[in-house]
Amino acid sequence: MENFAISVRGLSKRYRRLLRSQRHDSLRDVIAAGIGDMFASKAARDERTKRNTFWALKDASFEIAPGENVGIIGLNGAGKSTLLKLLSRITVPTTGNIRIKGRLGALLEVGTGFHAELTGRENVFLYGSILGMTRKEVEAKFDAIVEFSEIREFIDTPVKRYSSGMYVRLAFAVAAHLDPDILLLDEVLAVGDFAFQRKCMNFAKQLQRKGATILFVSHNMFSIKTMCQRVIYLKKGQVVFDGPTAEGLKLYEADSRLADVPWFDEPEGGRRISFEDVQFLGKEGSEGAVFDFGERMTIRLRYKTKGRVERPDIRIGLDRDDDTHCMTFSTMTDGVPMPYLEGEGAIELTTPPIKLVSDLYTCNVVVRDADGHMLSGQIGGRFHVRHPDFSSTTFGVFHESGEWRVTADAPARLSEVKDRVG
Repeated sequence: MENFAISVRGLSKRYRRLLRSQRHDSLRDVIAAGIGDMFASKAARDERTKRNTFWALKDASFEIAPGENVGIIGLNGAGKSTLLKLLSRITVPTTGNIRIKGRLGALLEVGTGFHAELTGRENVFLYGSILGMTRKEVEAKFDAIVEFSEIREFIDTPVKRYSSGMYVRLAFAVAAHLDPDILLLDEVLAVGDFAFQRKCMNFAKQLQRKGATILFVSHNMFSIKTMCQRVIYLKKGQVVFDGPTAEGLKLYEADSRLADVPWFDEPEGGRRISFEDVQFLGKEGSEGAVFDFGERMTIRLRYKTKGRVERPDIRIGLDRDDDTHCMTFSTMTDGVPMPYLEGEGAIELTTPPIKLVSDLYTCNVVVRDADGHMLSGQIGGRFHVRHPDFSSTTFGVFHESGEWRVTADAPARLSEVKDRVG
């Protein structure tokens, strides 16, 4: 007997890319385009189709056993969300097939299945029915759903007045209480606060202990490492790795080094400056990826420009592995004279003693012009800060020693005075 929760074979999804010049606003344009296609040669039509389509997912095959926690990782545009939409039957594949055994719950986008004009209470029943729950089942679980969401005082408020965090709390609570055999999560936990993210992860682990299968898409590698023993690494729509989490994350980190940060949009006219290499240097000048708490580190960047870049502001930001932004160094705010950059060269930043707590950090490198426009944004690499006691779970983001003073309370001082007088 076949033992799988999800079986995928040769799964592909093709989308049409509609160019601005091909958008027809009138019936005449549509007819003219259709007549043009009728008289075009087959080779010309095939070439146009090839040029105007792209494969979001291409020939993906894998099996997931019941009870597995599997992370789906990859850079932006790799096909992660497309895969989950195919598995949840939101969209249909172009080729290939999917076999699913068990009840499937999915939380793919914040507020999917919610109606903005309805209250939270009404949307619990609406979303529950969309996920396949009966009204009687929702009624039985309603108090538990609301309790988990932590928004009881707003449950009778229309959800159009909810923040994105409130949306995701309520949506996750409903999806989780479906008691699914398979749960699909697509980056939605990034909307909630850290305490709620941890709560959701603990709940997901409870589902796993009950034998549920969980597929989790995230750019947060800390969450992937916490939840998943196996990862499927997608690259340009294809599965390039399927195996142990640690090994897959090494490949992902190597590919993401110097890749564009997710929020960077290339400016009109193209990128005028980019970074070709980044090095993390310790106190002895040797390259490394592990630094002791309180150690100064040097970040050396190799840059290359196309033409002259006037008055650039080079910013190096450090983010903790759970995407918490910790600090930014800036040539402009640090008063570094930099009238222009041209050609190729190197830029070095030597930090003050790093007082970040023990954890994994990502270095992002951003260049802005004098008006604040973003010229470049790249992932510089990752490094560890090491300390035996100062961890993020107990000491937050950074640690500095404070000045302490202990005084006795008033009754004790009064007793001391009486003793001296007596």
